[in-house]
Amino acid sequence: MGYNLIMNLSTYTVKPKLPTPLKPLEEIARNLWLSWNYDAVQLFVRLDYEAWMESRQSPVKTLGMVSQDRLELMSKDDSYLAALKAVYDRFLAYKKGETWYSGQRKDVVAYFSMEYGMDASLPIYSGGLGILSGDHMKSTSDLGLPLVGIGLLYRQGYFKQVLNADGFQQEHYPENDWYNMPVERRNDKDGNAIKISVNLAGAQAVAQIWEVKVGRASLFLLDTNIDENAPEVRNVTSSLYGGDKEHRIRQEILLGIGGIRALRALGINPAVAHMNEGHAAFLAFERCREIMNEKGFTFEEAKEATWPTNIFTTHTPVPAGNERFDIAMIEKYFSEWPQILGISWKEFLGLGRVYPNNEHETYCLTVLALKMAAYANGVARLHGVVSRDMWKDVWPGLPLDEIPIGHVTNGVHTRTWISSGMLELLDRYFGPQFEDKPTELSIWERMDRISDEELWRTHERRRERLVVFVRERIMEQFRRTGASDRRIHQAEDALSPYALTLCFARRFATYKRGSLLLRDPERLIRLVKDNERPIQLIFAGKAHPMDMPGKELIRELIHFAEKYDVSNRIVFVENYDMTVAKYLTSGGDVWLNTPRRPMEASGTSGMKASMNGVLNCSIMDGWWDEAYEPEIGWAIGAGEHYNDERLQDDVESKALYDLLERDIIPLFYQRGRDGLPREWIKMMKASMRITGQSMASHRMLMDYSNQFYFPALENYKRLEKNGYAEAKSTAEYFGKLGKHWQSIKIARLESNATPIMQRGDALTVSAFLDLSQLGKDDVKVELYYGDVSNQTNDISKAKRAEMKWEKAEDNLNVFKITVKCEDTGKQGHTVRILPKHEGLIHPYRPGFIKWA
Repeated sequence: MGYNLIMNLSTYTVKPKLPTPLKPLEEIARNLWLSWNYDAVQLFVRLDYEAWMESRQSPVKTLGMVSQDRLELMSKDDSYLAALKAVYDRFLAYKKGETWYSGQRKDVVAYFSMEYGMDASLPIYSGGLGILSGDHMKSTSDLGLPLVGIGLLYRQGYFKQVLNADGFQQEHYPENDWYNMPVERRNDKDGNAIKISVNLAGAQAVAQIWEVKVGRASLFLLDTNIDENAPEVRNVTSSLYGGDKEHRIRQEILLGIGGIRALRALGINPAVAHMNEGHAAFLAFERCREIMNEKGFTFEEAKEATWPTNIFTTHTPVPAGNERFDIAMIEKYFSEWPQILGISWKEFLGLGRVYPNNEHETYCLTVLALKMAAYANGVARLHGVVSRDMWKDVWPGLPLDEIPIGHVTNGVHTRTWISSGMLELLDRYFGPQFEDKPTELSIWERMDRISDEELWRTHERRRERLVVFVRERIMEQFRRTGASDRRIHQAEDALSPYALTLCFARRFATYKRGSLLLRDPERLIRLVKDNERPIQLIFAGKAHPMDMPGKELIRELIHFAEKYDVSNRIVFVENYDMTVAKYLTSGGDVWLNTPRRPMEASGTSGMKASMNGVLNCSIMDGWWDEAYEPEIGWAIGAGEHYNDERLQDDVESKALYDLLERDIIPLFYQRGRDGLPREWIKMMKASMRITGQSMASHRMLMDYSNQFYFPALENYKRLEKNGYAEAKSTAEYFGKLGKHWQSIKIARLESNATPIMQRGDALTVSAFLDLSQLGKDDVKVELYYGDVSNQTNDISKAKRAEMKWEKAEDNLNVFKITVKCEDTGKQGHTVRILPKHEGLIHPYRPGFIKWA
């Protein structure tokens, strides 16, 4: 006979009782400033090393695990208190110090991302997108920008990867304990949780808000795991990228729509919204709804009021990475929104479709974000090119180079990713400006002040630590899978602290080609087993739980090492996370990157490696396509395009072997009498100097600020100041344009062009236009001219010049321009019409371009 135990459970939070001298530890533990300040981390290591390791390097949890006796003892330790005072004084000085941005903070940029990777103690990230978002927030703090982050608080975060005895990936989902992590629930003045709600297909999802302090900046996270919600709603924030499509759309509604409402509930004005990937695109509807309710605007007016203050960053050239939903799913969750926005169902669906009239097309969040944002960018120069080609049909008739998607190349947060030993060396030679003025990137020119000996010894120590770390991880893995004592003992001797070490660590998706180096086993084994000039390889990375080919890649690597008896020289490290990444990016000698071009949008791990003096050997893709120079690393191929993937793999794997055999291995082992690889060190210094300046996240944030944030904030101030009259005017203008655009015609062109023109001759072109019911000031008429390609007979490297209205003639408007013939060769010209209105950030609106 069984009994059901019914408990009336009262819950409360117990906090550690810190002696007064140790009180600053609580504040430091709850601010992720410590994640990029090694001396702050050391305070917790020193407090109790065993507690620190058992807590999985969580400062907040460590404080709760240290015994009261130990706390009392350390509160009387003058050496420890002196270190604590030094760190706390620096922390307070940082928060109050001068910053690159010193303007108003009443109106903020709201930065929306599905994941944030800032520290091992806050596991709410899966990979590159999250790490990038984390570095974005840290650099925001350093620069003092008026920006807040918005995300979701996942009960399980991303999965923990473990490999079974056969090398097959399995996933574990440990629960996060928020009361022992650097997050704090936001309450109202009465101590009650501040909450918001969103409608999820008829069910009200209530979410509370947590705050993460990141230096001077704040990140707010939404959490539905509360009593008010039904079980299925509580699970909305259960795990990152878990569940099916329905789970994803619920999370994205909460992030986009709920995120805007959360900021309002906190009294924060999101004057500008930055959608980091399409996950947050639904915020565009909420921003429109707010304006419509507040001002009594139509949807078109509200759209013109928010379009100039929306920014969208796309991160993936892989089609599967762009979220799409079946129309039935959109109807289930958004059936009421056309009525809220005052538009038809067809118009609503058209906002998420490349081809608005194609009833068979699914609903794409990337398309929605592109249509609702004035500013859009890819995350590297090459990715900008790929993105413009990928989404060109959103703007039919617009030349590829004018598609309004620019680029801001990603960067990494310097003080987070440079190892403590290397950072200590750089601080010594670069001086206090390196920390105090992170925007002074020219400081990296001081690399040559560092002696070859010091740089090499610092790097060698990092390689030694990497080897020790990997050995411990492998032994832990073997014990868990029940390996023999002999196998565990062998792992104690895995890798060499002196051999040339190649690292490959990233998400294990097939297009990243983690097994490219295995294509010629005989050639690879010869390099690995060379007694005089050996190489060793360390692999790490997670495959998506549903990606079986990715999991097979991992298994293939492990079986390969066992088959050829090189398990002590080719190893795979489980559970790739920020901790593993820091060891690999600072302790390896060569960072391998072998994606199938152009599918790597940017990649940032190579930047981290480069700033630590680890040299890159990479396909010309992502950031490496613009950063590569022969003196800082190696390029596999020259960015060729292949139609045959098997041929591509053969050619590029052979190119990689050739680089290793002819360039990389000889250079590493070429030593002088002093035992130093001088030419290798020369490349290390060049790599650190160049990438330190060009790929720091501070450069990235200055680019975002100057290109997008500051202009968008100015747009907001201007719009708000005139009561959004400009937005009403723009909406009215596009309403008129929409009615008459199809009726306007370029009746004829006239020019003085002759078959042969001389350089310096004046070319005069007149365009006779039937503008229907539009006025001459309603349109921008441009001469479009330049070199004509013999192959396509199109104008390439086009120049554009606005034509001036000259007169009205026979019910036609005549626009005219004179330009000089400057370029030689086959030239051509035509005329086009674009929108023209003072409220436009740029004139490229889908469907509004007319060519002669």
